[in-house]
Amino acid sequence: MNGLSTVFILLGLFLLGGVYSFWKQQLPKSLLVLLSIGSAMCLLAGVLRLEVWN
Repeated sequence: MNGLSTVFILLGLFLLGGVYSFWKQQLPKSLLVLLSIGSAMCLLAGVLRLEVWN
């Protein structure tokens, strides 16, 4: 597990926490969708950069 994959995974989890927080505050759904897409992309990029796939 290299540093960049760790950063991507942590950023994705941070954004996922933001999605939950914004959902609890009942903010607009478009903002939630945008933030969740960004979170999913960061998590996917982090998982795909792991060394186990090589």
